[in-house]
Amino acid sequence: MIIVTGATGKLGRQIVEALLAKLPAEQVGASARDLEKANDLAQRGVRVRRGDFSDPHSLIAAFEGASQVLIVSSNARASGGDPLAQHRAAIDAARASGVRRIVYTSHLGVSSSSAFPPMHDHAATEAMLRDAGIAWTALRNGFYASTVPTMIGDASSSGVLAAPQDGKVSWTTHSDLAEAAAAILLQEGRFDGPTPPLTASEALDLADIAGILSDLHGKPIERRIITDDEQAAAMTERGAQQGAVDATLGLYRAARAGEFAALDSTLATLIGRNPMRLRAVLAAGSDT
Repeated sequence: MIIVTGATGKLGRQIVEALLAKLPAEQVGASARDLEKANDLAQRGVRVRRGDFSDPHSLIAAFEGASQVLIVSSNARASGGDPLAQHRAAIDAARASGVRRIVYTSHLGVSSSSAFPPMHDHAATEAMLRDAGIAWTALRNGFYASTVPTMIGDASSSGVLAAPQDGKVSWTTHSDLAEAAAAILLQEGRFDGPTPPLTASEALDLADIAGILSDLHGKPIERRIITDDEQAAAMTERGAQQGAVDATLGLYRAARAGEFAALDSTLATLIGRNPMRLRAVLAAGSDT
């Protein structure tokens, strides 16, 4: 049985759906904090059990009988929590449950010295996996395309995309990454350790995105560069917490350093088609 954590979240849910397209429901398990959100999966024959990264005992029960566990990375740091403690609990529970292989949703920019703090957590988690004593695979996912609408704000209506200097980013959709994760889970011997970067076929900066928006809306969208301090002041004025300000500035600094610009054909090979381009995401109004 393959167990997916965070099975009611945006990525986890799509991974479960991708697995169900290839496997009988009884071979797929869903671990979720809120079982009500997974009722539809249970009705389709998926084994649904409560699994909470903050409750290690629940994880052992959720992982029972699993051959592989896919750990969707925790976003606990955004709310003041400790994602590394949660990842450690999930890894320990998987090992205690006799799991043969752990698959973890990492990031192409993983680094202990990144300007973007979440990359430190991915680096530390990959180190935990190396020391766990069982087979593991880290999915070096491209940066989620769903981040872009937040970065562009009201540019489509105001005509100005104002943000600090950035850099090229290989924006990648949840749906494509979910299909790739399922494909890797279905090939248990594939990718020992980190995968190559799992990215779309292009890397774009905000100037490129302003050009796409101009085409889509039939009017010029100006890319205006502001300082980091101006960005911080604008976010603070809108009520953003300091942690959110620091994370946002870290993203721009890491992008300027080229940390998220890598491109690779592995994702296309895994899903058997060209990954979705950011232009299509913006035209549709959301990351599928």
